[in-house]
Amino acid sequence: LEANKAAWQKLSNNGSALDAVEAGVRVTESDADNRSVGLGGLPDRDGNVTLDACIMNHESECGAVAYLQDIENPISVARKVMEDTPHVILAGDGALQFALDKGFQKENLLTEKSKAEYVEWLKTAEYKPKVNVELHDTIGMLAIDQNGDISGGCSTSGLGYKMQGRVRDSPIIGAGLFVDNEVGAATATGMGELVLTTLGSFLTVEFMRQGMSPLEACKAAVMRTIEKNKDSYKEMQVGYVALDKYGRYGGYSIQPGFQYTVTYQNHNKVYDAQSYLS
Repeated sequence: LEANKAAWQKLSNNGSALDAVEAGVRVTESDADNRSVGLGGLPDRDGNVTLDACIMNHESECGAVAYLQDIENPISVARKVMEDTPHVILAGDGALQFALDKGFQKENLLTEKSKAEYVEWLKTAEYKPKVNVELHDTIGMLAIDQNGDISGGCSTSGLGYKMQGRVRDSPIIGAGLFVDNEVGAATATGMGELVLTTLGSFLTVEFMRQGMSPLEACKAAVMRTIEKNKDSYKEMQVGYVALDKYGRYGGYSIQPGFQYTVTYQNHNKVYDAQSYLS
């Protein structure tokens, strides 16, 4: 809700969709109480908070960072990658050095609360992600502005206690996020490996290109994952939200409990997405 408020403030003051998604995602990245994005994110199994993010505009320009450490707002670094380099993705130490060169400040992202949980986890060191808790660990935001142009952003600290070096779907264009200004946009959350194997956000947009509504497209993309993971999907979560060129929206997930927020004039409301399992 707070992220969407910040994004809507940009849009209602004639700002671009790109400015809106960056502003909105930054709110969640800077929220230390959110344990799965930016500051306060749960660390990997070696105690490092590592961040992934991407951003994409209506001209199909995009930028991303992967395995970025010590920078609170990776969405803004991703935008700098898009605007100030010939590349799409920077990772690891290279992404950090680029951020520092651009004036971003280095800081410790491991809050005392997340550190305490990590210390407790070390007692057993069992890696069993929980559906709809750890597996709903992303902020994805889509916006359409007064010109009818669409942009999107996606940011995460990934699964808590993951292997060091793991990169999920969130910084991968077509997986965690995809924008096609002729059709619409989609973004993903859930188990990143499953989103990567279907390029789910791109797939959702392509389903909309074929004439499906955003809800129908999200459901079709989820069903693709279920079909390819018939023995394990019941233990996993994948969810999509989509926005089309006409401002229509929808969301769908494997498991219940996936929520998304929709904001427009005098409206800022959380919705429960439809799901395959009840």
